[in-house]
Amino acid sequence: MNPNAPLDHEKEFERAWTDPAYVPSELPPLDVNQVIADHYRTTEPFTMTRTMLWDMEVRKARNPDRYLPSVMRKGSVRIWGEQPADRDGVETFVRASLQHPWLDPVPYGLVLEQVRLDPAAQKVTFIGAAESVDDEGNLVKADTIQPLFHVEHAVGGTESRPLSLWRVANLTDDRTTREGLISHFSRLADEPWLYEYIEIYIREDLQVNLARRSSE
Repeated sequence: MNPNAPLDHEKEFERAWTDPAYVPSELPPLDVNQVIADHYRTTEPFTMTRTMLWDMEVRKARNPDRYLPSVMRKGSVRIWGEQPADRDGVETFVRASLQHPWLDPVPYGLVLEQVRLDPAAQKVTFIGAAESVDDEGNLVKADTIQPLFHVEHAVGGTESRPLSLWRVANLTDDRTTREGLISHFSRLADEPWLYEYIEIYIREDLQVNLARRSSE
């Protein structure tokens, strides 16, 4: 099997998402400005727009270690196999990074993801891969410390009230792992805060003084 064969990212994601053997997890739509109003302080009025949220997703797709420091090892990201934007603006590439497993924050493992950026739908699809051939012809293999997973990040809502949409399909039928993943994503769904990458984008890219309110 050719690890760099053409891929229908969205079809592959939906196939895994609907496979009863795997573990689908979807976080509730995150109303960014409502969460800011409820749980943060800013030194001046600030409204996150849908345009800003999509800009963040594009930046995060290419520089994930900057926006996900709790998950990825800094400087570990490599990108290859870039395909220029087609007439619809869709871009694809392969991304390698060292990431903590979902259920164990101690070790790092090499994760390979086939990435599709769709600006019209404002959706980024990440398809986990076991191996890939880089631009120098080297076969790169993902670590096996956790099952492969596919992720979809998307932007919804309106320009003045954007929603951050997030779902993942973990490709495992192991009962213990399945239970752990369900519990993990349930805890994430209960968090009152913005995702860390949205916080970082607001603070560092938009230069907005954003601070969490202490819980009462």
